[in-house]
Amino acid sequence: MNEIIFVIEDAPEGGVTARALGQSIFTEADSAAEIKEKVREAVRCHFDEAEMPKVIRLHHLKEEVIAA
Repeated sequence: MNEIIFVIEDAPEGGVTARALGQSIFTEADSAAEIKEKVREAVRCHFDEAEMPKVIRLHHLKEEVIAA
C-alpha cells in the first residue's frame, strides 16, 4: 500500500475526527493541529512495518449551513 486516505471532519461535540477509507481506523483529537499526530499514531498501530503506507493523505470536510 502506497497511501492511505483519511476523511477529517469537525465533531458535533467539539474537536475533530478522522476515519480511514477502506480500513477500520478511527481517531479523534481536540484540534485540527493535533489530529495529524493522532492519525500517524493510529496508522503505526494498525500496520506492520512491511505494510506501512508511505503517504497519509488527509481530506478535510467542512459543512456550512447558511440562511436562504
